Amino acid sequence: MNTFEFIVDGPPVSLQTRRRATLQTWKAKVRQEANRYWPVGTPPTTDIVRVTVTYYYDGPALDVDNMIKPIQDALVGLVYINDDQVTDAIGRKRDLNSSFRVRGMSSSLAEGFCRNNEFLHVRIEDAPDHTELT
Repeated sequence: MNTFEFIVDGPPVSLQTRRRATLQTWKAKVRQEANRYWPVGTPPTTDIVRVTVTYYYDGPALDVDNMIKPIQDALVGLVYINDDQVTDAIGRKRDLNSSFRVRGMSSSLAEGFCRNNEFLHVRIEDAPDHTELT
């Protein structure tokens, strides 16, 4: 699989929201954005993967762990067959009003910053080899 990444305008919707329709709308939005970046005609990977989600926010931000699962669910059948292929999930949040440096910025991440709005950067890549102890 190597690496696949895309951005979604934020804010994300928490897995724990009581508004189920809002959660389903969010998942559809994530899938729609992923589909825009996914190479046409490419089937979902069968490899194990690592998912990294970074939420670049402006104002109050939700808990990192509550934003990852809906995104993983939205990618089932498009990026991977089943979310049990996700062996590593990393969640991050970064305040857009803070000062920070981004090294090795990808074109999709640059696009997110150019939108001048809250956004999420989602990166899916081959999972590290789990046969070695870290």
